[in-house]
Amino acid sequence: MLTECPECSGKVSDAAISCPHCGYPMKSLPVTAPLPRAKKRRRKLPNGFGSIKKLSGKRSKPYAAYPATTEFNQDGVPVPVPAIGYFADYNSAYIALAEYNRNPYDIETASLTFSEVYEMFYKHKFIDNQKRVYSASTLSSTAAAFKNCRALHDLPFSSLKTADLQKVLDKCPLKHSSLELIVNLYKQMYKYALAHDFVDKDYASFVVINKQDDDVRGIPFSYDDIALLWENLDLPYVDTILIYIYSGFRISEFRDIEINLDKRYFKGGVKTAAGKNRIVPIHEKIYPLVAKYSGDTFLKTNSGTYRKYFKGALDALGLLYTPDGILHTPHDCRHTFSWLCDEFEIDNLSKHLMMGHAITGDVESAVYGHRTLERLAMEINKIKV
Repeated sequence: MLTECPECSGKVSDAAISCPHCGYPMKSLPVTAPLPRAKKRRRKLPNGFGSIKKLSGKRSKPYAAYPATTEFNQDGVPVPVPAIGYFADYNSAYIALAEYNRNPYDIETASLTFSEVYEMFYKHKFIDNQKRVYSASTLSSTAAAFKNCRALHDLPFSSLKTADLQKVLDKCPLKHSSLELIVNLYKQMYKYALAHDFVDKDYASFVVINKQDDDVRGIPFSYDDIALLWENLDLPYVDTILIYIYSGFRISEFRDIEINLDKRYFKGGVKTAAGKNRIVPIHEKIYPLVAKYSGDTFLKTNSGTYRKYFKGALDALGLLYTPDGILHTPHDCRHTFSWLCDEFEIDNLSKHLMMGHAITGDVESAVYGHRTLERLAMEINKIKV
């Protein structure tokens, strides 16, 4: 049957798709679904590279990366190897496998958690090591620092980065001294981990404490306060308060301090490079007090216990609070020493060396600043109170 083309009025068969005269479309072509795209095949992994398998079931990380098999049983069948990890997508698994091939590591140690490395470190340092006996306060401080890292306990130690360690410090609400214990634990654990090839980088060296050191606050004891302490040496622990005042050491530093009565000096310290192993002459006035102790009395008392004795001694003398109603702390002894150094015009270099302060701003003093024991003794004995 013929029909008329609406464009050129020519006669066109009703079966025609377009007009043979002018090409005008007479029928619409049927809409067909697009052919499915061929699934892109991944390139075969190189020989000896390992394999990546997608595991069955619903998993947040379904892709397992396996290193190449290197062992075979008696029948020549490959011995299965553990996965180096599980990943959310194929590309992440491939990257991890490529990194493993670039720098192979022990898969078993790589899976050790923070808690497991801590247990190994603790046993190595405090149990297996028979060369040194650590105080109860050192053990409790280490345990407390570990407890305050609970956010890291179940994480693989080898996966931790600076940001993970820093986050624990930044979120911890405790005092600066507690944060120092955490940093110290980090450093010791990484030293142990590096020695045993658990990690290849010390991330502990990059963390910082982003909180003001509360050691900077303190109120010195007055001349009258010091005189009252000397008048009451018969009261328990008053003599120790005077030893702290005339030496400038922190209470935590006396746990491991060396006391040389023959040459009359203390040697020890913590915190900074300038503070460690510093020499402080024993002031002539407290020498008889220091000579009474053999090193296993108040010197081995942990900080928490000593604070109770300190508080009791001051309370008995009515010195527990300042005239402004502020509670005295053991660290006020260190502030008193600093104040006495200024009052009796001890030279700045000697003061810095005895207190363990870093010397900044003065390059000559920082590099060439030294004092003999005799010179330091002469300076410290300027304090006449």
